[in-house]
Amino acid sequence: MQKKIERALLSVSDKSGLLPLAQTLSAASVELISTGGTAKALREAGLKVTDLSAYTGFPEMLDGRVKTLHPKVHGGLLYLRGNLAHEAAVREHGIQAIDLVVVNLYPFEKAVARPGATFHDAIENIDIGGPSMLRSAAKNHESVTVVVDAADYAVVAQQIKEAGNTTPELRRKLAGKVFARTSAYDGAIAAYLTESDRSDRSDKMDLPSTMLVAAPLAQPLRYGENPHQKAALYGRFHEYFKQLHGKELSYNNILDLTAAANLIGEFQTDPPTLAILKHTNPCGIGQAASLHEAWDKALATDRQAPFGGIIAANRHFDGATANAVAEIFSEVIVAPDFESDALSILQKKKNLRLIMILKPSHGSQQWEARSVGAGSYLMQEADVAGVPADLKIVTRRQPTDLELAAMRFGWRVVKHVKSNAIVYAASDRTLGIGAGQMSRVDSSKIAVWKANEARLSLKGSVVCSDAFFPFPDGLIAAADAGATAAIQPGGSVRDADVIAAADERNMAMAFTGVRHFRH
Repeated sequence: MQKKIERALLSVSDKSGLLPLAQTLSAASVELISTGGTAKALREAGLKVTDLSAYTGFPEMLDGRVKTLHPKVHGGLLYLRGNLAHEAAVREHGIQAIDLVVVNLYPFEKAVARPGATFHDAIENIDIGGPSMLRSAAKNHESVTVVVDAADYAVVAQQIKEAGNTTPELRRKLAGKVFARTSAYDGAIAAYLTESDRSDRSDKMDLPSTMLVAAPLAQPLRYGENPHQKAALYGRFHEYFKQLHGKELSYNNILDLTAAANLIGEFQTDPPTLAILKHTNPCGIGQAASLHEAWDKALATDRQAPFGGIIAANRHFDGATANAVAEIFSEVIVAPDFESDALSILQKKKNLRLIMILKPSHGSQQWEARSVGAGSYLMQEADVAGVPADLKIVTRRQPTDLELAAMRFGWRVVKHVKSNAIVYAASDRTLGIGAGQMSRVDSSKIAVWKANEARLSLKGSVVCSDAFFPFPDGLIAAADAGATAAIQPGGSVRDADVIAAADERNMAMAFTGVRHFRH
């Protein structure tokens, strides 16, 4: 029969939900030891508490930096119950068993995320004693219960109420959560210090020597890309997006809506702009004096693909736009907010998810990682390159103001289209989009076909290519379709041939020097 819990050490930064657990412990005659603000909160609730400094016989010092780093704490956690040598050692030094530890850590992640947070703030929010106690208790979880997550307070309280102790199965599970939390905590600190070490933030970031992933479970999902695949969402997603309506987000919904939010983020300060996406690829984007007009332009690019698609807007969704959008089936609408009349219209569709952008995700990510199997990952800087301020015009003819505006509009769109990517654009809308083909000419043909299907003229349009034209044929095809200007990265060994083909057709062409492959 396992021994009942007799002594607990409680020291938490976040005191939410602690009181009911402490009351259960007190009712079970468990001695409560605590520190600082936690001890004060428990006393104010009428519970008997021993200050840790009184328990150890050693005062807190160095502004609280040293309070739990003491042999009476770690000896009481780590000694092996039933081991004769260990039992003799703790008796000799007057160390008592600590059977339960409840600790959560200084809120480092929240502290560094606060606007205006200083380096000093970050350093002072690095917890030392907390992780040390958690690790000691978790290592000896055969005898010690350790709780780092307030979500586990209820089950721990229930088992103590029923049996006076927790089960070995629960203790092992809780120990695993401890090491996951301390690993994530250390990872967040390492990431912050690595970034802070850059004296010149205009320089390229150094790749970390170790890839650290610290992402708590945010939301279990019904399934992954397909119903036979298990899936879950991890990380800080809910700091950026809030669901206002509709059924649970799926794995594919999350991929689509984040792609949509990143695309619309390119137009954050532009006039009202609306984008429609399908399978993370833009179907159409429009810009106008109102969001409703922008919707009409976006939809006109492709009237078939948007069925079951994702809609993203850079403005509050209004009633007129909601009425227009409600005419077709959409999976998700993403916007900075929704006006009340728009909500009343859109919430009638029970399967439509409405997502509010709490803060822009575009440009918020420093690194992108992707699993490539065999326990391996690719990591790269996020592609946050925008339209170059000074485009390099390589043709004899300079672009008109309207062509230049179309270049800047289309270049921001083609960046978000799967490669090989071709976008035909005007200054305020897409006219044809070709995505993900093995040949750039094929992508161009699809974009032209889409424009013809939509009965949109490409005469006077700008063709935008995510990578260089390797041969003149792609550019010639665009000219034949009606494009009068082009924007592309440049860098082909046949650039001169492509420029000559443009000059022969009196086209204007800009080189960006930046490629936007999207695999």
